[in-house]
This record gives sequence, C-alpha cells and structure tokens, in this order.
Amino acid sequence: MSTCPIDTRVIRPIRFLAGQCQMLDQRLLPAEEVWHSYTTYQEIAEAISTMVVRGAPAIGVAAAIGAWFGARDIETESSWDFYQEFEKICAVLVATRPTAVNLSWALERMKHFAESNLDRSVLELKIGLEYEALAITQEDEKINRMMGQHGEPLLVDGARVLTHCNAGALATAGYGTALGVIRAAVEAGKNISVIADETRPFLQGARLTAWELQRENIPVTLICDNMAGYLMSKGEIDCVIVGADRIAANGDVANKIGTYTVAVLAKEHNIPFYVAAPVSTIDLSLNDGSLIPIEERDEREITHIKDIQLAPKGISVRNPAFDVTPSRLITAIITEHGIVTGDYRAGLDQIVKHR
Repeated sequence: MSTCPIDTRVIRPIRFLAGQCQMLDQRLLPAEEVWHSYTTYQEIAEAISTMVVRGAPAIGVAAAIGAWFGARDIETESSWDFYQEFEKICAVLVATRPTAVNLSWALERMKHFAESNLDRSVLELKIGLEYEALAITQEDEKINRMMGQHGEPLLVDGARVLTHCNAGALATAGYGTALGVIRAAVEAGKNISVIADETRPFLQGARLTAWELQRENIPVTLICDNMAGYLMSKGEIDCVIVGADRIAANGDVANKIGTYTVAVLAKEHNIPFYVAAPVSTIDLSLNDGSLIPIEERDEREITHIKDIQLAPKGISVRNPAFDVTPSRLITAIITEHGIVTGDYRAGLDQIVKHR
C-alpha cells in the first residue's frame, strides 16, 4: 500500500489509476485527506474490514475490484482451476463485513460472470472480470443519481432534513443514496438544510456527512445522537432520510446503529421517515429483519477515541454496528427504479424484477 495526493475536484472515494485501486481513508477525515493505493485482493479485504472504505454500496464496489485483482494474479491455464481459485478469493472478501448485502451481491455478480464463461480462456476471463468490476463502479453513481431524481420530490422547499450516519458520496462510488436525494433537491433549486447526527461510535455523521455537505455549501448542523428527539419535539425537523445496508423482503431495514431509535422518534412526532437504497441492497431471501446478520465490532470503538480512553479499563462492552428498523416505521423506500410505500413485500418484489 502507498499514499498519493487527493483529487479535490469531486467526491469519489474509490478510483482506478494505472492498475491500482485508490481509496480515500475515511478513518482520517475530516482532519486528514489521505489516499491509499492497493494492488492485491488481500489489501482490499483489509481496507474493507478496517473501514478505510465503508458504506454498503462502496464496499460492494471495493469488493468487486478486489475480486478482479485476485483474478488477475491467478496463475493457471485451466478455466475450471481458475474458477475454483476465484471462489476462494471471493470467500475471503465476503467475510470482511457480514451485514451489508451489497458486498455479497457484487461478488456473486463477479462469480456469475466467471462461471457463465468457463468456455473462454483464462485471459478472456480476466479481461471480462476487469470490465465487470468497472461496470459495477460506473453503474453505482448512475444508480444514485436516478435515486436522487425519484426521491427529491419528497423534500419540499425549505425542508429541514435529519440524517443518521453517512449515506453520501463517501459511502458509494459517488453522489450518494440518502445524501444523493438531498443533493438532487438542492440541484432542483430547493432550499434544503440538513441536521446530521454525530453517529456514535465511529462518528460517520460528525466526520463524514458534515465534511461532505460543508464542501458543497449545503447548510448542515451537527447534533449529538441523543438530541434528535428534542429537536423533533420543537418542530425543528421536517423529515428523516437514511441509507441502508440490507433490506429484507418485508421492508425491514438494517442500517447504522441508532437508526431504529430515530425511526421510533419520527413515528412519535408524525415525521416522515425515508430510506434511500439501491436495489442491490434488497435481500428477498430474508423474510424479515430478524434474519439479517448484525456485525459486532471491536469494543475499543466504544471505549476509546483514537488513543484517548473514555471508559474504565476492563468494562464490559457491546458494540453492534447496525440495528433493524421495522417496516411499519418507514414512510417510503426510495430506489433507482422508483419509490415503494405501503405493501413493502409486494412493492420490493416488483422493484427487484427491474434488476
């Protein structure tokens, strides 16, 4: 891994350059803007697991690139042997983050291409997998812009929008999901202001969402996670919009820990609660949210901020990275193929058919 200067013209956290994958280190924002270069699937797997890159669509893109890098380095002339080795590479990558389904979706797409073309030479498979990884990357930003166009009519002029975690350009290949809807509303000429939860313990809202919006001159106010209910009770929040890491067949949504709490508060105060996510986040194989695997992360994320100790040494800690918001608390799910409301099971099933 090496470092390289940042490109400040546009926020795209992952890019190709000279056969390398470059990622903006999101652990260091907003204090430092550092890019790292990766050339192997093992390095990319490490970058995903340590949250150099994070956000469901972004880690799907990163995994696809990692799979291609792994394929590029397989040394065999047998297509079948190549595929067996490629499956092992994908297994390493899929194990990095269990909750976000975009990760496994991207890798399944890469494996499907390889398996469907075993009659080709190994060189042809490698070239095809490179194109597939590039396609996944390019399609993601296009999908986000389509999502923004569908979702922006839900945000009225003057809306004060609460968001939790970071579902912006940094969480995708570019533009964003929840923040993409906000960007689209601003581009449509609407006066939109954002209230960003800090999003403990990794502080994605404080470090990343605030950074993105400030760069684009979109008004943003940062609050602690436990302040949202107070602002809702004062009539200072008009709607909530968040991203998603996995959506079950019935519309239950897994997203960053604390999202469920925000949804309950929004319901109590009759505030619309919107979820923006690509179709690749929908997992129809899971009947409801109780079946979504929830990643538990290192206790040090709770007890420390960098090297500063916040809690007593040896204290018992729980650190689930996600929670599940029941579909009954969700006003609408925004996708690149349209908006789903009401009967989520039927609506999501129909949306997925556009895949």
